[in-house]
Amino acid sequence: MTTHRATAERAEGMEAWVPDVEVKVPGVEVRPAAGHIGAEITGVDLAGPLDDAVVALIRQAVLRWKVVFFRGQDLDHAGHVAFARRFGEPVVLPRRGPHSPPDFPEVETTADRLELAGRYGMERDEWLHRRRHTLLRGWHCDYGTRVDPPAATVLRADAVPPYGGDTTWANLAAAYAGLSAPVRAFVDGLRAEHRLGVGYQPRPGDDAYVRHLLDHQVVSEHPLVLVHPETGERVLFVNGYYVEEIVGLSRPESTAILEMLVEQAVRPEYTVRFRWEPGSVAFWDNRSTIHLAPSDHAHLGHSRIMHRVMLAGDVPVGVDGRRSEAVVGTEPGRW
Repeated sequence: MTTHRATAERAEGMEAWVPDVEVKVPGVEVRPAAGHIGAEITGVDLAGPLDDAVVALIRQAVLRWKVVFFRGQDLDHAGHVAFARRFGEPVVLPRRGPHSPPDFPEVETTADRLELAGRYGMERDEWLHRRRHTLLRGWHCDYGTRVDPPAATVLRADAVPPYGGDTTWANLAAAYAGLSAPVRAFVDGLRAEHRLGVGYQPRPGDDAYVRHLLDHQVVSEHPLVLVHPETGERVLFVNGYYVEEIVGLSRPESTAILEMLVEQAVRPEYTVRFRWEPGSVAFWDNRSTIHLAPSDHAHLGHSRIMHRVMLAGDVPVGVDGRRSEAVVGTEPGRW
């Protein structure tokens, strides 16, 4: 995603990106959903041709509100890819879930109950228990272990349970700005290691997922605070799912500081929760948000089938101008 440069304004220690000129289109409305993050866009048919003004409005809304929502959309796979392509280059994953459409390599389909049941020899409940054994473990950005994480994600709902199954996003720029000035100054120059399988609790004996991690490990060293390439905002680039440790700190120091920072990132005032319906679409900036997939619907006996397209991103840059560095198993632009 690229756009015209804009300004970052500071008020009482909080930074909020505002565009130089607000894009407006007759009949299209952007309705904020929460104080710091999230907006619903109405008056747009994503399956139809979108003129440049509508594309500019959506792009601006994503940068301002970090995640935007559309309801009642009649998108198929081709329309999904075509919409995403207006904002960047779709990622083609070398490996996708077994339910992904073979004719659309840009689309990854997830079917929660079907996808997780029996994976790596574990039923869904055990799989989630071993991966999310603390309250903060599930929060993540998409493919944050890569040296060049995706810039954005477009997710559409196909089938959802009658209740439950909501997704929650957190604004990492607002979380950074909400830190005290001494803590901001402290974290600005730090870097953190992002690794697949962080915190996973292995099964006794042979563990198929551990073997998978050893065969497909991806590790990158990212700035703890990155500078957003389009808005200039400083972003607290942390999550509970991939971050291994802060480089140069002892393990106890790193653990305590990371827990504090992730708790800061997911404070309720920096989050928005979205209730899915068939035909709903969420479009978020993967560089300035983390999100939490739901775990409250498996007992309902309903599948939750979603389709995802991600847009290629750049290598992040920190406050000191240093770029992220690949440690294991990742190269910019190669998936």
